[in-house]
Amino acid sequence: MKKVLVTGGSGFIGRHVVRELLSAGYEVLVLDNLIEQVHGDQPEDQQTETLKADIRDEDAVRRAVSGQDAVIHLAAEVGVGQSMYEIARYVGTNDLGTAVLLEALIEGSVQRIVVASSMSVYGEGSYRDSAGTQINARRSQQRIGIGLWDPIGSDGQPLRPVPTDEGKAVDLASIYALTKYMQEQAVLIFGRTYGIGAVALRLFNVFGPGQALSNPYTGVLANFGARLINGYAPTIFEDGLQRRDFVHVRDVARAFRLALERPTAAGQTFNIGSGRAYTIRDVAMLLAGAMGKNSLEPEILGRARAGDIRHCFADIGRARNVLGYEPRQKLEDSLEELVNWLSASEANDSSSEMRQQLSSRGLIS
Repeated sequence: MKKVLVTGGSGFIGRHVVRELLSAGYEVLVLDNLIEQVHGDQPEDQQTETLKADIRDEDAVRRAVSGQDAVIHLAAEVGVGQSMYEIARYVGTNDLGTAVLLEALIEGSVQRIVVASSMSVYGEGSYRDSAGTQINARRSQQRIGIGLWDPIGSDGQPLRPVPTDEGKAVDLASIYALTKYMQEQAVLIFGRTYGIGAVALRLFNVFGPGQALSNPYTGVLANFGARLINGYAPTIFEDGLQRRDFVHVRDVARAFRLALERPTAAGQTFNIGSGRAYTIRDVAMLLAGAMGKNSLEPEILGRARAGDIRHCFADIGRARNVLGYEPRQKLEDSLEELVNWLSASEANDSSSEMRQQLSSRGLIS
């Protein structure tokens, strides 16, 4: 498999995936619509050919897949909050776009397709109750409304978050999660039906240089960076003690290459994270410290967004065993690189506008 189409290949993750593939000797074609919210005014990557088109454009997609050996499907609308009110936009791009791509592959030469899914499909991560039993948890809106952020067991006792593996039941808490689950399942069903090796990678919180700083619905580290660049404290929903898994974008790019190359990966779903858990408050403070802005302590909002979950961090055992995936870059060891990139960047802080958009629709409690 030497010729690879990367949909969404001009985005944050896509650019790193393209570089990873080129360095491994692949011939790469990019399909991307280059929308301003995601790409801003950054120049196009000159390392490979780019076809500017929407993933729902049937003619363009058929041209793009013609003669390709494999597809990495990254093209998607991203962001939990925005998905809760721009529903047609998210369903159209993520679900209809994937359907258009799959139809184009029916008569083609593609032998493998790897789709970017999301940890959001799990809803809450895995928990154990006071008896040590692993359970599927969901927070009650009543408790969230009075600032009790953590889910509790049927006995009313606190639950203990534990790493989430791929066997955890899906529990879709947002329109974004729903569309990502549809994407991964459509690809896997298609692969089984047509004998094409299909792989789904459930990405956790991806960070690194090149993320869209002016898009308030993108990664939390980029949002914090945009605030800090402009001299504002990072803003955090709830109490800041929610836990997430942060994985470097170059580790993610390598995971996509491995998913193309490992024969035994076909038909499987893999968590791609760091295998480590961080509180959002600690992440904000780490970044502020690395930028020399310790005085800008996080502003804890004490409010919750619709669709948000409390804790979710990855068990990456399956990716280690099958893909040979091993994360190389810890968050705390990668901040200098991130800060150097931030210091050379400009960002419009749009977080206040984002909160206003959500609040006006009753999506913040």
